[in-house]
Amino acid sequence: MYYLKTSAAFDSAHFLSGYNGKCANIHGHRWTVEVKINGEELQNDGEKRGMLIDFSDLKKAVKKLADDFDHALIYESGSLKEKTIAALNEENFRLIEVPFRPTAENFAKHFYDLLSGKGLAVCSVTVYETPNNCAVYEV
Repeated sequence: MYYLKTSAAFDSAHFLSGYNGKCANIHGHRWTVEVKINGEELQNDGEKRGMLIDFSDLKKAVKKLADDFDHALIYESGSLKEKTIAALNEENFRLIEVPFRPTAENFAKHFYDLLSGKGLAVCSVTVYETPNNCAVYEV
């Protein structure tokens, strides 16, 4: 089995609605997303001969994902009042609504689904909230 791994990072804020602790408040992270793909066969011909996939294609997909979440407030559907969302939009803040609690665990699965949906043979996604704390989703 062959494996390729790459990572990208983004800065965003979130909060955990209904949580009894500091993370109930809006706070930011330097999120790092590490993606590992696998395959049993390398390409046999053409310019990509000897490659599982071109690293530049993998890096581009992971960087786009990180860029899409960069410098935003990520919040769970239903966790903010409509007038709060309206006020934030009026101030031109970048908001990203997700249908799940924005934890590292849920992001790992979400990013796995997004990248797998693009045809990548993803076997694991690791999401670091801090340099020392991460969540992993793998198949």
